[in-house]
Amino acid sequence: MPSPTLQSRLRALYEGSGATADRFRYLLLGFDLLTVTWLVASSFFTRSPWHTGIDIAIGLVFLADLLARLWIARRPRREILSLWGLADILVILSLLFPVWGEGLAFLRVLRLYRVFHSPQTLDQLRDDIPGFRRSETTIRAALNLTIFLFAMTALVYQTQSGVNEKITNYVDALYFTVTTLSTTGFGDITLVGTTGRLLSVAIMIVGISLFLRLVQVVLRPPKAHFPCPVCGLRRHDHDAVHCKACGTVLNIPDDGLD
Repeated sequence: MPSPTLQSRLRALYEGSGATADRFRYLLLGFDLLTVTWLVASSFFTRSPWHTGIDIAIGLVFLADLLARLWIARRPRREILSLWGLADILVILSLLFPVWGEGLAFLRVLRLYRVFHSPQTLDQLRDDIPGFRRSETTIRAALNLTIFLFAMTALVYQTQSGVNEKITNYVDALYFTVTTLSTTGFGDITLVGTTGRLLSVAIMIVGISLFLRLVQVVLRPPKAHFPCPVCGLRRHDHDAVHCKACGTVLNIPDDGLD
């Protein structure tokens, strides 16, 4: 039997099953969370050469990850031209060539969305976390809202720091984003310029929609995500035996926990 190639090994890590692939994907997820933490923490310090060094190191890791995913992709062109591929390119360029501070590096938050919603990661979480299947819709809605909150906070900070004396770090940006999202609007921090006003409108419209979606999911009776093999209906009661649309016998996986 021929030995596996490097390409096949990488595909097994990114898309395969097993303990090694699970650890690898958790490592990538942990690294993305760490970079977001660094993005927030670095806003409290005056930018120095070692900040740039850390950003370049992060950019090189992101570049290696992108090249690996393109190499194993069945359709590399589609991968690179997708929203996530273009976001990765902008993040890498802004980290390796920081013309405007960290520039578009705030888009690294979008990597969390891609990782959390990949089929491999979702299957992994369903297997590793008890009760994840039963509360999956609620958890994913909460994650979407959290990622949106972080993305908007980062965007507010990147566009307002240096031009708005009231936005000096990520806590200021987070405070503004939350008060705007919740429509509290204390008015002690406002965004300057036409771009700032348009950004405030976007936060209110999209953020409130996501928040209402989360409330709807929490209040709605929990459903199992299991596509019917005949009619394709995706959501059923957890204890359903037959599909309510076509009557097909279902075999919904259950972790046995109430």
